[in-house]
Amino acid sequence: MPELATLLPLAALLVVIGAVAGVIGGLLGVGGGIVLVPAFFYAFQALGYGGDHLMQICVATSLATIVVTSIRSGAGHNRKGALDWGVLRRWGPGLVIGAALGVLVAAQVKSVVLQAVFGGLAGLAGLYMAFGRDSWRLGQAMPGPVGAGGLSGAVGFFSALMGIGGGTFGVPLMTLYNMPIHRAVGTASGFGVLIAVPAVLGFLLLDVADAPPYTIGAVSIPAFLIVIGSTLVTTPLGVRLAHAMNPKPLKRAFAIFLTLVALNMLRKVFGW
Repeated sequence: MPELATLLPLAALLVVIGAVAGVIGGLLGVGGGIVLVPAFFYAFQALGYGGDHLMQICVATSLATIVVTSIRSGAGHNRKGALDWGVLRRWGPGLVIGAALGVLVAAQVKSVVLQAVFGGLAGLAGLYMAFGRDSWRLGQAMPGPVGAGGLSGAVGFFSALMGIGGGTFGVPLMTLYNMPIHRAVGTASGFGVLIAVPAVLGFLLLDVADAPPYTIGAVSIPAFLIVIGSTLVTTPLGVRLAHAMNPKPLKRAFAIFLTLVALNMLRKVFGW
């Protein structure tokens, strides 16, 4: 077991990380998981835990926090009329099925594969956030049933593999189909619930060897509890900021941070 002198600083760090993730999730609709997964990965490695399935624990624990934070964030956006229930109903089945398939794949691969997936897709998301233009469009309205089914399935699948809510992919997609940004952010918070709940249920059944103490399936209960305490406090702040300010400058700064995190993850994959 790690010494208390090691655990306490890491616990304090997770409190701060959870607070930042909550604000980012509420403000940008990208989901705190994009911050939490690499944070968990480095924290567990610092404690001496590794193995072929460490990334599964990071992904699963991140998704567990997203269940709670997405409900909180979604309720806040719904009170402001920014949650599109019609889109949630049309995209819901695909998100759930995609997330379930994502867990099945994640259970079969080694940690390094999930690191590569996270690093690659997070890097692409960061580049889009940095260089994407508001004028870009795939259509003037959200796609019909066939398009919605395919896109929602892909969003659910890759989000579950990465341990993130649906906002990282969902917000850009919805804005590309001409949905106003605040409504896209609010609706994406609902994506998080539909992705995270089935994914966490699957990860709770996964047997992970050499997991950190007090881990159920692939979910680290101490990390979940520490982080969720912070995010519950700060997610509503992110929601209020999203409706009170122009998030573009912060979005650009976060894009740079996200790209650097992705590159560092890929560096570890290739052993550099």
